[in-house]
Amino acid sequence: MANETGTRAAESTAPAVDPQLALLYGRVLAGDTGLAQVWFHQAVLDRYRAQTGVRVLRSNSAGRVRTPVGWTLDFGISADDQVIHASAADLAQRLPPGERPHWLGYVMAPPTSGTFLVMRVGAGHCMDDGDVRDWPG
Repeated sequence: MANETGTRAAESTAPAVDPQLALLYGRVLAGDTGLAQVWFHQAVLDRYRAQTGVRVLRSNSAGRVRTPVGWTLDFGISADDQVIHASAADLAQRLPPGERPHWLGYVMAPPTSGTFLVMRVGAGHCMDDGDVRDWPG
């Protein structure tokens, strides 16, 4: 497991983690859950680039959507410019409800267990998911 600097402890077999990511998710695990990042394909921004009066601004690693109706959203930019990410809190608090379906159409995540996600969203909903067994290393 990575420590707060993103390096591995000597006895760990876990892969090294980017230190900024480890720092951020250390805060998430400590309860600041709004900092959790949500990733999107950068094409989510095409809609705003095409709208008159909307500006999509960027530096090398961060950007902002700024609209004439008053909402803005800050985001990070991956090194290859293909993926952007924003905090869950910013998405919930700053992205207007009418814009959320558009963003959900571009959401990205590592491979997930759809069954587990349904279990979590279902607030403890029990599902037949096969026999419970040990997971050998």
